Amino acid sequence: MACAGVETGRGLIRIGVVCAKRAGGALVNRYIVLYLATLIVIVPIDLVFLGVVARGFFTSEVGDMLGEIRPLPAVLFYLLYVVGILVFVSGGREATFQSALLLGALFGLFCYATFELTSLSILKHWSWPVAAVDVGWGSLMTAVSATAGLAIADWLTPKA
Repeated sequence: MACAGVETGRGLIRIGVVCAKRAGGALVNRYIVLYLATLIVIVPIDLVFLGVVARGFFTSEVGDMLGEIRPLPAVLFYLLYVVGILVFVSGGREATFQSALLLGALFGLFCYATFELTSLSILKHWSWPVAAVDVGWGSLMTAVSATAGLAIADWLTPKA
């Protein structure tokens, strides 16, 4: 059964690489719940890590590069990053807790390593310890958020 685009006339919807029947909007509602659940998990744990747990470390390593937090880019990051988590990790019908944990860790690794390795290559004061901590954190945070978001969505809107 082919499924092209976001929605076809045959009642199918495509999210990432998965096509599924749409039953009275239940699938769309599940994606909304999955998105919001993942967002609600990721934002507070990341803010606690960055603002409390690792704040001193980042300040000591790259403090002269840190500025005031600009809310708009931060909000846009979380909104887009969670879309990426759903498309590449937890949005498929076949997603399980184990796959969300593994693929979430890999997605976090690839995304955070992209930023960190680019920063190491072009920024004078970026350091390997900062890159290692941030990539490790990004992998863990994404794995936990994807898995917890999936667990919440499965609890609130079970798969058909």
